[in-house]
Amino acid sequence: MRPDTRQSGTIQLYQSAEHRCAYLDGKRARSLFVDPYRAKSMPLYEALIDQGFRRSGEFIYRPNCPDCRQCIPLRIAVDEFKPRRIQRRIWNRQQALFRVTEQAAGFDPAHYDLFRRYIQSRHPNGEMAATTEDGYAQFISSSWSLSSSFAFYQDDKLIAVAVTDILRQGLSAVYTFFDPELARLSLGVFCLLWQIEECKRRRLPWLYLGYWVPECRKMSYKSQYLPHEIFINGKWVRVQETDKSE
Repeated sequence: MRPDTRQSGTIQLYQSAEHRCAYLDGKRARSLFVDPYRAKSMPLYEALIDQGFRRSGEFIYRPNCPDCRQCIPLRIAVDEFKPRRIQRRIWNRQQALFRVTEQAAGFDPAHYDLFRRYIQSRHPNGEMAATTEDGYAQFISSSWSLSSSFAFYQDDKLIAVAVTDILRQGLSAVYTFFDPELARLSLGVFCLLWQIEECKRRRLPWLYLGYWVPECRKMSYKSQYLPHEIFINGKWVRVQETDKSE
């Protein structure tokens, strides 16, 4: 990694070496990282997430690809959120079926076992397929972030986990995984809708979904939650609902 000439205030940014893009086949990618030796904090993270940055483990980063702008930060305006018909159906059908517990993000054997089954089913050839117990703990948590694992249970069976950062201005969805044998329940959608409701319960205005990648099918779902804002050319731009019949 080498220092990037751009800085955010007094924050030194480093540019990664070129690597394979995780979202688009045949593409090469680069990222900007906040100085890994700098002491990090929630106030720093809260300021940077509003500039399009994201957390992964101890690192705060954002994509910085010279010839591609497909990774677009997206956040949902939770108080104005208007669910689509299919989203309402999923929420109304299932909200009474599950109980949810909260614990500090970190290694939990049951969570890790569910994570492994999810990755092997959904992303068997991806970089996360070989994630160890230590790697899992390092991915979902950090020494400085306020991060929770929301565990969803059907009776006493763990069926989903939503790892979430707790910010002063909102919640940031870090990673959600669920029982691949229960895909018919649309657990990914349900967990995201639950996080929207949790934002409302905590009186937080935003749910940050990380990067929307329009040309990546696995990431394109994020644009289906409206209204939302996308971070374009250094500012957040509102995207309103266009078809209320859906």
